[in-house]
Amino acid sequence: MSATLKDIAALTGLSVTQVSRALNDHDDVSAETKQRARDAAKALDYRPNLSARRLASGRSGIVGLVLPPQDRTPRDSMFVQMMRGLSSAFSRHGRLFVLHAADEGEDVVAVHRRLIDGGSLDGFVLIEPEHDDPRVAYLQGRGVPLVMHGRDGPAPDYPFYDIDNLAVGRALTQMLLRAGHRRIGFINGREDMCYVAQRRLGWERALREAGVEPDPALHEHGQMTESLGALATLRLMGPEGARPSALIAGNMLIAKGIYTALSMLGLKVPQDVSVVVHDDMLPGEDLLAVPPSSGTRSALAQSWEPLAAALIGAIEGRALPKTQHLGDFEIVEAGSIAPPS
Repeated sequence: MSATLKDIAALTGLSVTQVSRALNDHDDVSAETKQRARDAAKALDYRPNLSARRLASGRSGIVGLVLPPQDRTPRDSMFVQMMRGLSSAFSRHGRLFVLHAADEGEDVVAVHRRLIDGGSLDGFVLIEPEHDDPRVAYLQGRGVPLVMHGRDGPAPDYPFYDIDNLAVGRALTQMLLRAGHRRIGFINGREDMCYVAQRRLGWERALREAGVEPDPALHEHGQMTESLGALATLRLMGPEGARPSALIAGNMLIAKGIYTALSMLGLKVPQDVSVVVHDDMLPGEDLLAVPPSSGTRSALAQSWEPLAAALIGAIEGRALPKTQHLGDFEIVEAGSIAPPS
């Protein structure tokens, strides 16, 4: 027989009402009480009765994510961690998280429309935001709650979790500027991604603050893969290239490609070329792995709980500022920076 709210109440010494409000993350319940209720629910293997919830509230207790077509899908390691983390976070709040994959060439707005018209989902997690994202406009027009992993601009009118990507781009560039570099290349992600544009803006601002005019030839865009890092490095460092003395990698996969290409060219880090990288701290993509790389670091995993809490807050009508969260990043020094040779 499955555990009930009464069982959790008996184990914690709370009332059934307190347990219900704690598991549903209400603002008037303390963080300590919420944690007690969640720990007890986990220990008892509690599973919410979604049918009863729907009858009582008019909501299904189910939220979803529409995975973009393959050319916009996050890389495998990120995707697996994202699905696992979000599923666990929503489960802790007594919600069911489901995934729908858009087919190649399929309009993702049409997928959201179909799911909304089916009446089975209370809200959506959105990933990989674009400028003036049509998914946001559509969901807001239908009055459907959403939360975005990322954001378009500094003050969007929807719930989100993000880090300050402009500050990330600026910090990475400043690390190299302080070592004396002025020709700093940046191998970045897809140009249509909001966080990519913000990191480029941070690169440009840091350079201008140091009296250096950004050279567009030193900036490369593309899918954030190891092959992008290698091919872009070969272009930049080749006979016809812009020949930077230092490189910024948008993620660890790009950084691995950079190291591979530099080795092919007979160039050493940091003696010949300095390298910094932003690390999402995904398994198998360690900033401090061989070769160690300086840069910025922010665990993607720290976004799952705020995303779940923000979407539940939006569903329950909480004020917008309480559903918008900005995470932190840290600076890591690992010996991949030296003055330009």
